[in-house]
Amino acid sequence: MDLFSELEKDTADGEEIVISVGHLTTAIKNLLEGEVGAVSVRGEISNWRPASSGHIYFSLKDTEAVISAALFRGQAMRNKRVSEMRDGVEVILRGKISVYPPRGTYQIIVEAIEPVGAGGLQAKFEALKKKLQAEGLFALERKRPLPAFPQRIVVITSPTGAAIRDVLSVLKRRFSGVNVLIVPCLVQGAEAAKDLVKAMRQVNEHKLGDVILLTRGGGSLEDLWCFNDEALARAIFESEIPVVSAVGHEVDFTIADFVADLRAATPSAAAELLVRELDAMIESLGEIQQRLENAVRNEIDGARLLLKSMVAGLKNPRDRINDLRLRFDDWSERLGTAIHRSVERNGHLVTRLQLSLEALSPLKVLERGYSIAFDKENGKAVRSVKELPPGKRFALRLHDGTIEADSV
Repeated sequence: MDLFSELEKDTADGEEIVISVGHLTTAIKNLLEGEVGAVSVRGEISNWRPASSGHIYFSLKDTEAVISAALFRGQAMRNKRVSEMRDGVEVILRGKISVYPPRGTYQIIVEAIEPVGAGGLQAKFEALKKKLQAEGLFALERKRPLPAFPQRIVVITSPTGAAIRDVLSVLKRRFSGVNVLIVPCLVQGAEAAKDLVKAMRQVNEHKLGDVILLTRGGGSLEDLWCFNDEALARAIFESEIPVVSAVGHEVDFTIADFVADLRAATPSAAAELLVRELDAMIESLGEIQQRLENAVRNEIDGARLLLKSMVAGLKNPRDRINDLRLRFDDWSERLGTAIHRSVERNGHLVTRLQLSLEALSPLKVLERGYSIAFDKENGKAVRSVKELPPGKRFALRLHDGTIEADSV
């Protein structure tokens, strides 16, 4: 007889039986496993969480209910389609209903799992992603650089969530001097998307900061769905202030991530990207100061050398005049010497030319007893007796004079 039959019998006898939680849970577990046993269920994956042990935990849902599921390591390794699983994928799984006593929850122990196509939310996600990408909302060339040293960071998130605590902790540790403005918003549920769009536009309208951090912690696809809203995507695209998106965990991607100027894996990672560590800033400023000092020192040293060189080139005007006088005397002496040598060389040349001319002169020939006959009429030298017919008057030049005669 099982526990429930015994309880019914004891109650009929008017006796109250008190049992432990463990006994009750074990009875429920045995009842479910015995009565329901193996099942095949169709639904959409939600909150897919691979564990470090190799086991995978997730939920299976439809429009009416949600049930937990566990896919142990051995089955996961044997199933080649596991790599295709993610939030939003619609699957058919086969397994056994069981109860996990420490939590008192029932779940499906999965033995086989096969995808049947993307779930409704995932299909909507892919369709919107394709549409906005075609419009250029994800284009890299339109993404704006983040300010190197933001004066004020605007954080749009839930004021009570883990994300804001992580962000503030990192900012305080790295650089406590930065101003942070928290704009409280819903980050989950039907009204969350409208709330986020409103906050985004108000921050831009009043220019409340230098950079916007849009963030929340991890969750299922349904939990993060407000960040896949088309109106929010366009608000991020139209923002005049750079936007950083840090939604969920590293494996989570939303439409907001693709439109934002920068996507961070987690809220903490976003905070680290937004501000540099104070020590790093001080070290960087110290290096800049040292480089400036070296540059100024080099300029001063160069100017000092140039001034010294110019001063060395400057002289007293009297000394300059004396130098010019000495140079003038030197040049005068050199010029006189050059003229004397030139005259002397030219005199010798004239003497040599004179001697050469004298050696070639006809007068020297006449001194040796020769004479030259000239026609009295035209003054030309007579070269032939034929030029002097009989009775013609001519002149005869000797070395010491001229005589006239008649030809015969």
